[in-house]
Amino acid sequence: MSKIYLIAGLGADTRVYNNIDLHDHDVVPLDWIEPDETDTLSAYAQKLIQQYHITPNSVIIGNSLGGMMGIEIAKIIPINKVILISSIKTISEAPWYFDFFRAAPIHKLVPKCLMTSSGIFIELLFGKMNPEDLWLFKDMLKKSSPVFLKWAMAASLKWKNNIVPANVYHITGDKDLIFPCKKIKDATVIKGGTHIMIFDKAKQVNKLIKSILNKK
Repeated sequence: MSKIYLIAGLGADTRVYNNIDLHDHDVVPLDWIEPDETDTLSAYAQKLIQQYHITPNSVIIGNSLGGMMGIEIAKIIPINKVILISSIKTISEAPWYFDFFRAAPIHKLVPKCLMTSSGIFIELLFGKMNPEDLWLFKDMLKKSSPVFLKWAMAASLKWKNNIVPANVYHITGDKDLIFPCKKIKDATVIKGGTHIMIFDKAKQVNKLIKSILNKK
C-alpha cells in the first residue's frame, strides 16, 4: 500500500484533514518547514521530499497551496497519485488577482506580525463556517509562521508552472472564491463547494478520494 502524504494550504496545517477518512491507510502529515527567502515552490518541494523521505509511487493529497506543492513534488519524483483539493494545477488556472498582486505587490508591505492575525477575513474569503470550524481556521492561522506565510505568498505569485504530471486528480468546488472553478480544467466539481469544502463537504470529498485511491 502506498504511503499517503497530506499537505495543507496557506495559513493552515494538516488539521484541515480532520474530516477526511484515511484510517485504513499509512498516512504522513507534512508540517510546513521554514523556507529560505529565495526558495521557489520547486526548491521548497525538493526540501519536503528530503525532510519527509517522500519516495516514488507515494500518494500526495494537497489542499490549496498544498496541491500546488504536490504538483511540484510530482515533477521531481514519480508519484502514484496526486489528489488536488481546492487548488490549481497550472498558472493558466490561477485567478485574476495573481496578475494584480504581481503588478502591485502590496502583500510585501504587510508586517510579519500581522500575517497571522487576519482571522476577520476568513469567512469573507472561505465562506460561512460553523463556530467550531471558524475557531479551528483562526487557530491554524494564528499558529502559522509569519515568515513562511510571507514567503509562500511571494513564491506562489512567482509560480509559472504549465506542466501537469501524470496521475493528477483534481477536486474543486463551484463556489470557491480563492480558486474559481471557471478557470479549472479537467476537475470533478462539487456543487456548493467553497474553498473549505474539505470541511463542510467532507462526505462528498471522502467519496471521491476513496474512488481515486481504489483506481488501479
